[in-house]
Amino acid sequence: MSQYLLTILILLPVVGALAVAGYGLSPSARAKNYRVIALVFSLATFALSLLLLGAPVAAGTTNTFYFVQDVPWIASIGAHYHLGVDGMSLWLVLLTTLLVPVSILSSWTAIEKRELAFFAFMLLLESAMIGVFVSLDLLLFFLFFEASLVPMFFLIGIWGGERRLYAAIKFYIYTAVGSLLMLAGIIWLWHLSSAIPGANGAGTFDYVQIFNALQTGQMSLSSGGVATTTQAVLFGLFALAFCIKVPLFPLHTWLPDAHTEAPTAGSVILAGVLLKMGTYGLLRFNLALFPDAARAFAPLFVTLAVIGIIYGALVAMVQPDVKRLVAYSSVSHMGFVVLGLFTFSEWGMQGALYQMLNHGVSTGALFLLVGMIYERRHTRMIDQFGGLSKPMPLFATFFVITTLSSIGLPLLNGFVGEFLIMFGMWNSTASVSHNWVTTMLAATGVIWASVYMLWMVQRVFFGRVTRPENRGLLDLNWREIGLLLPLLALMVYMGAYPRPFLERSRASIEQVRARIVAGETQGVAEAREAK
Repeated sequence: MSQYLLTILILLPVVGALAVAGYGLSPSARAKNYRVIALVFSLATFALSLLLLGAPVAAGTTNTFYFVQDVPWIASIGAHYHLGVDGMSLWLVLLTTLLVPVSILSSWTAIEKRELAFFAFMLLLESAMIGVFVSLDLLLFFLFFEASLVPMFFLIGIWGGERRLYAAIKFYIYTAVGSLLMLAGIIWLWHLSSAIPGANGAGTFDYVQIFNALQTGQMSLSSGGVATTTQAVLFGLFALAFCIKVPLFPLHTWLPDAHTEAPTAGSVILAGVLLKMGTYGLLRFNLALFPDAARAFAPLFVTLAVIGIIYGALVAMVQPDVKRLVAYSSVSHMGFVVLGLFTFSEWGMQGALYQMLNHGVSTGALFLLVGMIYERRHTRMIDQFGGLSKPMPLFATFFVITTLSSIGLPLLNGFVGEFLIMFGMWNSTASVSHNWVTTMLAATGVIWASVYMLWMVQRVFFGRVTRPENRGLLDLNWREIGLLLPLLALMVYMGAYPRPFLERSRASIEQVRARIVAGETQGVAEAREAK
């Protein structure tokens, strides 16, 4: 079964979507049963994904893929159905399979129209997201990357807020344009791969084959540790697609609108998983395949990341809408992830990957909590609340703990990721000069996060109840407590004991980092010889 496990994980949600659609044709179909079918299939997918933890921890700098399935797909052009997981993708797959059933459960009473289509789209989206993280063929990766856009477009466009069509179209145009640029880069890389010895003039889309050829010098995109123009352009084509997805400042403008208008489940998946496709792509493709260009463009990316950290925090501070405030906080938090990737240090890159998981858990929980209060009051405006800790003590407790996690309180998950990123930036020797200045500027983002999050919590939950309609609000029910508890447990566990997560990803991160450092060392050595 292990050989086909990843295929099962991709196809099981599709089978679930078909089951939902098939049940909808029954004359006795009821909306509640749509939810049950979707929840059962999503929970089954999560349970099966836990088998991925059975893979051994990779040692040294050998990046070993596990649960590999590699069969010819379109043999005439060198495309394979090639799947596998390593330390970089394992946790993102598990995050995906966890957040989907949580999102479905959060929609139990929130979706009042077209329930069949909603839950079918949720399952199809899960299939595409898993496919993105396990694809080891560039063409297959692109197809899954694009496929994830369609369900999210409909989730926002049909079940979103008043400006849902505007937000959905803006989201699709931004991300589709980026994807087309990446496709051009994939085709170009396929053409270049025909020069690999033994390829017999035929190109390949296989990531592992291209990576190994670049690593061994069978395929070259650099000269003396310096990126050629070809490598720089390829880096740019891939990077633009992924930076839009992150989104990195100034390509972020689609995100607040998409988050604000999306239904709760859509916001959870968008923040928890879809944004991680961008940072995962930067790590898997840009840094691993084009390390010399990554070093050359590092100052630009570090600068944009720091701007995004500070800008996102300052704009979040003035938002009157709780959901829009959390959306802008994502711009700031994802800036930390990009900063960590371009430190080119083990601590910074490990912290970036860890922060991807932290953001998915903490910000996903924040969007769930915002959705719960919106169901009760049908407003998200901060000035409409006040003193909610009195009628809703459980809700206030969950919200405050999640807030502390988001701003990086020690012993909660957010602290570990941000600390590793800033520690890695401070000690970075391969990224930017005056790295201590960069670290201090980025650290102000933590201060600003404390300001806008705690100020929001103070206005919403504490003091006297300012509006009579808030006095009778119902506290969390058992369903809502049940879907929040796993995320709360992860916040504490990941903050107190990050070792299992970091050990799994160390070898994969180190192999990418070694590529970048090796190129820098080669360039310095050749420069000395020239002198």
